[in-house]
Amino acid sequence: MIADFEDFVMWMFVTIDDLWQKIAPMDDRPGPDPTSCSDSELITIAMVSECRGWDRETHLIAEWEPYRTLFPHLPERSRFNRRRRNLMFAINQIRQIITNGIDVAQDAYGVMDGLPLPVMEFHLAPQRSRDWDAGGATFGSCASKKKTSFGYRLNLVITSGGVICDFELMAANADERDAAEDLLPLYPGRTFLADKGDVSAELAERLRACGVKLVVLRRKNQHVQLPEPLRRLITRFREIIETVNGQLTEQFNIEHKYAHSFWGVCARLYTKLAGHTLCIHLNRLLGNPEWLQIKGRAFATRA
Repeated sequence: MIADFEDFVMWMFVTIDDLWQKIAPMDDRPGPDPTSCSDSELITIAMVSECRGWDRETHLIAEWEPYRTLFPHLPERSRFNRRRRNLMFAINQIRQIITNGIDVAQDAYGVMDGLPLPVMEFHLAPQRSRDWDAGGATFGSCASKKKTSFGYRLNLVITSGGVICDFELMAANADERDAAEDLLPLYPGRTFLADKGDVSAELAERLRACGVKLVVLRRKNQHVQLPEPLRRLITRFREIIETVNGQLTEQFNIEHKYAHSFWGVCARLYTKLAGHTLCIHLNRLLGNPEWLQIKGRAFATRA
C-alpha cells in the first residue's frame, strides 16, 4: 500500500530498476557509465518529477533536496538534462514494456486524436533559432482552441481504458491522416474512432486492408451521415481521449515550453508519457482507485 511520497518513489524505482536490468545490456547511449547516481535512479527522478509537475531542472533539483535519503547523489542540473536526453529511448522502451503488460491496453476499441505541442510563445516565433526549423517545427492552427501556435502536433492512439498505446510527433501543420496511416496499421483486428480531421474514404479502405476498422464522425456538409446511435457512441468514446489530453495538459504540463531543442522536446515528451503509463499501471495494481493523492498532488491517473 502506498501511503506517502516516499512510498510512491520507492515503488517507481523498484519497477523501473527491474525493467532497466533487462534493457540495459541493449542500451547504447553515449557517455561513461554512471558512478554515483545510477541510470535507473535518474530515470526514476525524471519520471517522478514529471508526475509532480517539476518541469524545470532548477526547480527539480531544489525539490529533491529534502529527499536526499532516497537519492543521495543528485546530478548537477546540466548533467541531469544531458543524461536524460541520452536515456530518452530507454525511457520510451520502459513505457512500451509497461503498456504491453496492462490488460486494458489490449482493448479491441480505441480512439485517435492529437493536441498541439507549442515550443515557444507565438510572438517569439519570428526570432526563433534555425534549430527549430531543422527539427520540423512549424506554425499550425488548433480548431478546438481557436489559436495558432508554433511547434508540433502530438497524435495519440489510446485504448478505451485510457492507456496510451502509441504516439507520433509531427509538424503542427501536418495532415492528421498521415499519422493515422502511420500508426493504426500496427494494431490489426481493432476498431478506432477518430475525429472529422481523419475523414477519408481512401484512408479507411487502406486501413481495412491492414485489418483495421476506422470509424470517424462526418462533417455537417457531407451527404451521408452516420446513424444517430453510432454518433452518440462515438461522442461518448471521444470523451476518453479528452480526459487523457486533460491529464497530460493539467497534471503533466505537456504544453509547457521549457525545452530549447527538438531533442529536448523528445526527452521531456518520452518522460511525461512514460510517467502517465506507470501511473495507470499503479492504479491497476491498487484496484483502480479514482485518484492516488499524495501530499495534495494526484500522482496516479484514471481515464
